[in-house]
This record gives sequence, structure tokens and C-alpha cells, in this order.
Amino acid sequence: MSKPISRRTALKYGAASFAPMFLRSPLSALANPANDAIRIGCIGVGRMGRGDMFSIQARGLEANINARIVAVCDPDGNRAAAAKVDLEKRYAEKAPDDAKIDIDVYSDFRKLLARPDIDAVTISTPDFWHAEHGVQAARAGKDIYIQKPMTLTIAEGKALVKAVRENNVILQVGSQQRSSKNFRHACELVRNGRVGDLKRVEVWLPPDHGQAHPTETPPPENLDYDMWMGPTFEKEYNELGVHPQKGFGRPGWLQRETYTRGMITGWGSHMNDIAQWARGTDVDSGITEISAKADFPDRGLFNVHTNYTSKGKWADGVPLVQRTDPQAGVTFIGSEGWLFVARGRIESGPSSITKEVIRDDEIKLYVSNDHYRNFLECVRSRKEPICPVEVGHRSNSLCVITDIAMKLDRKLKWDPVKEIFPGDDEANAMLSRPRRGPWQL
Repeated sequence: MSKPISRRTALKYGAASFAPMFLRSPLSALANPANDAIRIGCIGVGRMGRGDMFSIQARGLEANINARIVAVCDPDGNRAAAAKVDLEKRYAEKAPDDAKIDIDVYSDFRKLLARPDIDAVTISTPDFWHAEHGVQAARAGKDIYIQKPMTLTIAEGKALVKAVRENNVILQVGSQQRSSKNFRHACELVRNGRVGDLKRVEVWLPPDHGQAHPTETPPPENLDYDMWMGPTFEKEYNELGVHPQKGFGRPGWLQRETYTRGMITGWGSHMNDIAQWARGTDVDSGITEISAKADFPDRGLFNVHTNYTSKGKWADGVPLVQRTDPQAGVTFIGSEGWLFVARGRIESGPSSITKEVIRDDEIKLYVSNDHYRNFLECVRSRKEPICPVEVGHRSNSLCVITDIAMKLDRKLKWDPVKEIFPGDDEANAMLSRPRRGPWQL
């Protein structure tokens, strides 16, 4: 007997020749009959997850994309139920042919990943869950759109890179600034020497703020709190430190050290990504030394850093300065001028720098004008997306080692090839974290 054709092979070449191999569904009669729909499950449908879900849903309706969300998963049953209702309503309004489709709901992501008919997933869960969800999705053969920061630790990042490459899946990190014309143009200008020899790079990040005081209560019945905690160690439930039960406001876990590292990865994974992209050190390199100082004031449940400053250096001696500032952005300072780029803003001195056009014989970077569309296009084409797993790992690594330097309050040497602090057992012990129960990657 001939070898069965895999689902991925069929997706790559189009379903017309392989129709009997597909699990048929209400999604099979679509605008683009030459290709079956890409079927997607959304893991995490809270504040960021809803944005990712609706963005994927909207791009998927484009005829040349042809993707449909068929399942959602969240340990908070109310959020999962709301996602189902809202998705089905949007499909009924925007794509009447799909009006009768049912969105399946799960509280355990493993059941969603076990479905052979799901091709890809979005992972929009708290930072501490990213690696577990990502590794298991890769092992299940699912393509992945994952929120930044890609992982919580260096060890988790290495594990996710390995899983993605061993299982030949597409992974796009939600570093959407790469799909912005301003950021791409800024990086091309720096790469092509428009500011002259690079003398310094500055990364500015907004600080965290506020307080949350413990008011422990039993978890609500709609929340599987044990599943929500996952690989972290058990803590008493506190709504202020998890996520609001009404609405989709900013969740408290974003400022708790158990679950995240704070703004250094929350915003730092965006801006340090641009610093790395402009330098060409975003795939297999990075800084070689780092020192940092940070404030960790008593704020009740909230215990990540607030204000901080950091000084690092790349192998060629160019310094990286990081600090808190209300305006998140990146400044490149060179021998011939400077360039600043932020969301919705790019400026330079002299002003003529930003007006320059990159010639055909110069370095031109990957062009994506829509981060979600780029992911879905790559799921179908099997080409690399604009922010693949290695890039997400390296940009996040810069943030993670900065956070370690904050906590140790001393200069650290870093080997970006071996991904260790040479001869520093104390710092190397912080490259991973203990994990609870079955969640051992």
C-alpha cells in the first residue's frame, strides 16, 4: 500500500487531489474550493486571547486565506463560553454560509490538541503557560501563533525551539511590531548604515504601577484554578492576582513574579526585539554582558520590578542601555545621526535620515504588513513567518537575562552561543524554574 498522505502535505499542495484523506466538516464548502480550510483552536481567550481570536477569525474569512476557528479552550468556563457565543455571532454576520457551525469548548487544552482535524492553535495564556502549551502543540503537529514573551525562562525557550524544529511546525511569535512599516524601515536604515557607525542603542519601557492587597477567597465555580496554575506552585486564589471575573481588564498576574517577569518581558520583548532586528543579532546571537538595577517596592501581591536601568554590550562593543520611560521605543545613535522609533512614530536627526529609500542592492528585511495574515499564509505555504521561534527566543532571552541581572544586582557575562553565564553557578541556576506535577516539558 502507498504511504498515507499527511494532513500537512495536503494543506501544502491543496486538497483537490487528496479530498478523501480529509475529515469533512461544515467548513469544507468554502470560498476557495481548491484548498480546505485551515482549522484553528484558540487556547486562552481572555484579554489578549480575545484580540488574537478575533484577528485570526477576521483574516481567516479572506478567500486567499480560508481559515476557520473551530474550538476554544480556557480554564475559566465563563470566558470560554463568551468566546463561543461571540465567535458564532461574528461568523453568522460575516460568513452566513458558516452560520450553523458550532464552536467546541474545552477547559483542558490537551483535549483540544488531541483532535486530528485541528491544524493550528493560538496560545494566548499567561506567560508561565506558554512553553508547556507550545511544546505540546508542536508535538501534536499543530502550527502555533503564540503571544509574547515566548517563554518565561531560557530553558523553556530552548525546549520550545527544539520541539518546533523536531516536529516541523510553523510558529509565529506575537511580536507584531515586525509587521509595522515604521519599525521595518527603521531597522533597514540602521542595518544599511544611515546613522553611520552605531555607537549606542537605547530601549525605553514603561513601568508597572499600582498595588493589590491579599483578600483570599475560594475560586469561583467557573474557574478550574488548579488547571489555571498549571506548572506553577499552588497559591491561595485571589482575584486581584489572577484575572477579573467581570470584563477583560488588565489581569493581576501580569505583576506577580510567580507568573511573569513584568515589563522587562511584557514590553521589553517588543522593543528589544527591534533592537536585535536592527543589529542582525535576532536569530543566533545577542549581548555578551549585562548589569542592571531595579526597584522592587512593597506593593502587596504585585512584586515584579517597577523602575529600572540596565547597561549591556554586544560582542562588537556597541552598548545597549535600557530604562523605564513613559514612551516605549528604541533609539539608535550613530556617528552620523540618530533615529528613534516607537508605535506610530519614527523620527531622526538629521530629519533626512528617515526619508531615505533603501536601494535594491542594500539589505532589505522580511516584509509583512499584517502579523496574523502572515502567520496564516505561512501555515498554508509552509514558509517561515516573520517572527519564527528562534527570533522569539533570542529577543526574549535578552529580557530574561536582564531580569536576572536586576535580581542579582551585579554585572553578568553571557555566552549567547552556549546560552549560559560562564562560570556563574548562581546566575545559571536562574535560567530555569521548578515546575509542578505533570508539567515537566
